[in-house]
Amino acid sequence: MTHPAEPLDLALFDVPPGTRHPRTRIVLLTGPSGSGKSSLTRRVGIPVVELDDFYLDVDHPGLPHAFGIVDWDDPASWDGTAALAALREIATTGRAELPVYDIPTSRRTGTHIFDAGGAPLVIAEGIFAAELVAACRAEGILADAICLARPRIVTFWFRLLRDVAESRKPLTTLLRRGAALYRDEPRLVGRWTRLGCRPVGRTRAEASLRNLARTIS
Repeated sequence: MTHPAEPLDLALFDVPPGTRHPRTRIVLLTGPSGSGKSSLTRRVGIPVVELDDFYLDVDHPGLPHAFGIVDWDDPASWDGTAALAALREIATTGRAELPVYDIPTSRRTGTHIFDAGGAPLVIAEGIFAAELVAACRAEGILADAICLARPRIVTFWFRLLRDVAESRKPLTTLLRRGAALYRDEPRLVGRWTRLGCRPVGRTRAEASLRNLARTIS
């Protein structure tokens, strides 16, 4: 696997403090692929931005590679600049035009309008969410940063079931990638923690999100 990219340069997004008046605040939710991020967001009922929709197209120049394919677990395969711009717009206006990404074909297929519906809290979920922690904090829009953590054999199994059911990639590729992610999971969780996410189990994460939603509503 390639080495992860550095987190976003905060200087690119510096704005005068007086302009930071978010109507909506952002919870960044990360965790290994298959850790249950999507099922958690469905249970808590808070509006969700799918950060995976900011993947770059498969033919984008300079993408990292592993196992003979694009390394979709490397942040360099993802447009963090556009993701942050969208979260800033949501925080200030409650709306943003977001891409729609098709994982089986590894391409963007269109856009859609995300509307928080006046909600004071939005979850931005994806394996690269930790890359945005420092920038969102500097923007004054960060409500919390959570990394879901559970036994990695459980994560491996649920990731495989999901990827096979959704025909994300050929089975041999899914197995090779899954084995590599299983070995690399402790390092990934450690990196996300250093970037500012707090590692918690699903039950505790759900309780934290529900409490936060009540607190800032």
